[in-house]
Amino acid sequence: MQTTLSLSQYAKKRNGVPLGASHSMRNMLSRALGAKSFAIFWHYWNPIWGYYLSRNVMRPLSQFLPMWLAVLLTFLVSGALHDLAVALVKWQAMFFFTPWFGIMGVIVIASNKYDLSYGALSWIMRALINLLFIFSSFALTELMLSLLRP
Repeated sequence: MQTTLSLSQYAKKRNGVPLGASHSMRNMLSRALGAKSFAIFWHYWNPIWGYYLSRNVMRPLSQFLPMWLAVLLTFLVSGALHDLAVALVKWQAMFFFTPWFGIMGVIVIASNKYDLSYGALSWIMRALINLLFIFSSFALTELMLSLLRP
């Protein structure tokens, strides 16, 4: 039987410090960027958002879909919610985060499938690889959307 963690338990598990602690942001950045894989990066990145996505999107979807599809759909939902937030602030339709997060979701799925791990490398090298995945998926999204624009 799986025990459900509260948000504060989840955040402490991910950051090593309680919610709102003085070093929570530093710990999140250090643990996420220094993660041994891009999939693990997302375990540490923004634990509050991750908690709610896991609890309300990924877990329910994984009950009836293959895990890889639940992961992809969770990334797409997260991207769509980011697009919606920006659209509400700018008062104009937004469609950037959904494909960007979809691409990052595909990278997570592929890195899990092929067991891509760079945990033996130094923290700085792991951070550079994780940033490379983020920035290259951003650039790919920019390129893809620019080709679709009239």
